[in-house]
Amino acid sequence: MKIIWTILLCITLISLLLFFPEITHEGADIGINLFMEALFPYLLPYLVLTNWLLKLTHSHKNVSFLVFIQTYGISAIGGYPTGAATITQLVKRNSITKKQAAYLLGICHCPSPLFLFGFVGSDLLNSSTLSWQYLILLHSFSFILLIIVYLNVPTLSNEVHRVPKDPTPFTTSIRESAPTILIVATTIIFFTTIYHVFLHSVEVVFDSIPTYLELAIASFLEMTNGLFLLHQNLYGDMLLFFTVVLLTTQSLSIHLQVIVIARTANIAIRPYIMIRVLYSIIIPLLFALFFL
Repeated sequence: MKIIWTILLCITLISLLLFFPEITHEGADIGINLFMEALFPYLLPYLVLTNWLLKLTHSHKNVSFLVFIQTYGISAIGGYPTGAATITQLVKRNSITKKQAAYLLGICHCPSPLFLFGFVGSDLLNSSTLSWQYLILLHSFSFILLIIVYLNVPTLSNEVHRVPKDPTPFTTSIRESAPTILIVATTIIFFTTIYHVFLHSVEVVFDSIPTYLELAIASFLEMTNGLFLLHQNLYGDMLLFFTVVLLTTQSLSIHLQVIVIARTANIAIRPYIMIRVLYSIIIPLLFALFFL
């Protein structure tokens, strides 16, 4: 039954793209511009540098808490999907177990400070207060979970085979960063295109679309566009609260980026989903309790 519904969805989307070629082209252009202007300039060099750093600090010793801290620090600064890319590389070189990676995938999943202070704080809210509040809550809760995972999830055994140290870490880092960049670009362009085509088709049938439905669709598919529409339609504490909700739940495009990257190392996805649901409940509640 699941396959049948998926096939029907694919046929519907293909039909919409064929019926509205101009809107499809327009949506793809917007997606490409969004990726090239907002993500590509800092995501590519950051991925290369973090991958290079991981190769230079390669160790044959059992994983320590410092590896957890290093992984979380890289993801916290780089933003998603940097955490997923870093964790996947650690699994491929047998620096952490797949079970550890499955839980780290959900914890090391942070919005970039550049995004929080730049787009959210400066462009949308004209204030960095929410950005500071959100970062304090997010990283405090994440650090607690990080300790719990380290203490309770089994580490590598001494018998696990380790990959030898890479003799050309820099060039390998460039090569391994390319697939992640392609995944990010593909998902952003795809979901931006689908959003514009779907919105146009609904407006053709019903003349107009309710604001709350437009907000829900945009937020579900692509987070950046959802945040922009939130800023246009909500005010005061409601705007702050739902901004935090969207920053924590993210969007389908972001989660698919993480899942596709993690699948290249056969990392289980269920723990990631469970942890992200936990974050989506706890972080907005704590924000409302302490700051609203």
